[in-house]
Amino acid sequence: MRRLNKNYGDPPKFSDLGGGDISRDQQTRFGLNPLKLLGCFVVCLMGLSVLFSISIILKDSSPNSIWAVADARVLDNDIASPRDFGQEDDPMESFVKHKKKLHSAGFEHEDKLLGGLLSSRLDQDSCLSRYESASYRKESPYKPSSFLISKLRRYEALHKRCGPYTESYNKTVGKLKSNGMIEEEASDCKYLIWVSFSGLGNRILTLGSAFLYALLTDRVLLIDRGVDMDDLFCEPFPEVSWLLPLDFPIYDQFKTLNQKSPECFGSIVSNNSSSSSSSSSGYVYLHLVHDYDANDKLFFCDQDQSFLKNIPWVIMKSDNYFIPSLFLMPSFEQELLTLFPDQQTVFHFLGRYLFFPRNPIWGLITRYYDSYLSQADEKIGIQVRVFDTRPGPFQYVLDQILSCSLHNNFLPEIKQNESSVTPKNQISKAVMLTSLSSGYFEKIRDMYWENPTVTGEVIQVFQPSHEGYQQTGKKMHNRKAWAEMYLLSLTDKLITSSWSTFGYVAQSLGGLNPWILSKPENETTPNPACTKAMSIEPCFHAPPFFDCKKRSGIDTGEVVPHVRHCEDMSWGLKLVNPIGVNVA
Repeated sequence: MRRLNKNYGDPPKFSDLGGGDISRDQQTRFGLNPLKLLGCFVVCLMGLSVLFSISIILKDSSPNSIWAVADARVLDNDIASPRDFGQEDDPMESFVKHKKKLHSAGFEHEDKLLGGLLSSRLDQDSCLSRYESASYRKESPYKPSSFLISKLRRYEALHKRCGPYTESYNKTVGKLKSNGMIEEEASDCKYLIWVSFSGLGNRILTLGSAFLYALLTDRVLLIDRGVDMDDLFCEPFPEVSWLLPLDFPIYDQFKTLNQKSPECFGSIVSNNSSSSSSSSSGYVYLHLVHDYDANDKLFFCDQDQSFLKNIPWVIMKSDNYFIPSLFLMPSFEQELLTLFPDQQTVFHFLGRYLFFPRNPIWGLITRYYDSYLSQADEKIGIQVRVFDTRPGPFQYVLDQILSCSLHNNFLPEIKQNESSVTPKNQISKAVMLTSLSSGYFEKIRDMYWENPTVTGEVIQVFQPSHEGYQQTGKKMHNRKAWAEMYLLSLTDKLITSSWSTFGYVAQSLGGLNPWILSKPENETTPNPACTKAMSIEPCFHAPPFFDCKKRSGIDTGEVVPHVRHCEDMSWGLKLVNPIGVNVA
């Protein structure tokens, strides 16, 4: 039989297992179709080709270019929306976004220590602004001297050794408590206590002055926290606080110290009673307020200054930026010229070293900057301080602001009653105006909203706050004031007001040579409306006019080439670049 003759060792034929449809299904299931095998082979070759191409691209591309592509995608989705000035946010999150914008735009620089000015030993999280602020402003054209850098590092070591609650501090405080009656080994630490006094701009400038005096005299600076100093500013020195402890023996007496106090320097040196007064109280009080008299001004004379050398506690109250007069003292002059070869940079460096906004205020600054200023091609700051006590705004002040802005190419002219087609490649300018009144902001904003500009530039006008009147004792008011000073310092061009310490702080921190609005007289707009400042330094409003050697009057604005009278206050003094010195 044919069936019995079948060889069971032979492989079965597909025809024996069923019809042709089943045969094709099995071919598909097990991938035995020759055409499919050929297709898989082609796909594999294509995959290998793609992998090879990617490896070549990665080999030739730098990591920066890859991150730039990633950052560009993030930036497209990260357009800042307007925020309220007081809205809470995470400062670190805002900074990360800001860094991505700067990196993708090519503006970021990494000089976080400001040319060696800052120490790297301070905690970053407790003061985000200290190391983040460099990314919010252009790199300064001014560089600190190596002598200033080394002087600051030596001071930090002194502060660590002698600061609050150290052995030396406790020993010196013990002698003060006992009025010197306790016999023990004297400490080699001497102190300068700065008393919080006056408005915020004055406090910042006088504290900078006090710190420089402490540097020159090897004293440890401790500050009275007043209402809000610890709320506004980060700790500037590593490891040990600059805040005077609240249990300091005579803390409660600071408010009552004045020119009539027996410990007042002026009365002591004028009466030649230094030995008895200083030994009985253990400290000397310096009255350097605007109302100080001829005896108080002897502080700026070397022969009288020498009396303070052995006094362990010196307590200072001032509302003046008195650094220009320190440059006129022979005992300090040479060291000051070595510390600051470019004399107009004194507060620029001291301010950038000492004053960093605390994290909540840094949040105010970064949120506002990212929302309103960061995208503009040019950032313009206008600081308006009006000394007229009546409610404003005043037309003569508005006319002055516009005259200064238009004639000095801060802002473009407008085309009234004309329609305009928006040109391509238009330039945008963000104008940040600070004032206690909102009236000037509203009028300038409406002018550029309702009319096109002659140049085609897009002008946006912003104002962070309008508090109505100065509220020196209120924390939130001072937080906003400090934030606005700092924001003004981040602009590219600046207009400030005469006599205003608010503007002085902004221009010096920013390294900006401002145009200063002249002080109006008789409610009329001055002509010219503003004057270009000689330097970025603040003005000393109440300097002494006294020749210490001759004991007679002298014009202290004509003694040395780097100390001149101020543009906005004819009797004031300010530091300038000496004629013939080439400054970057």
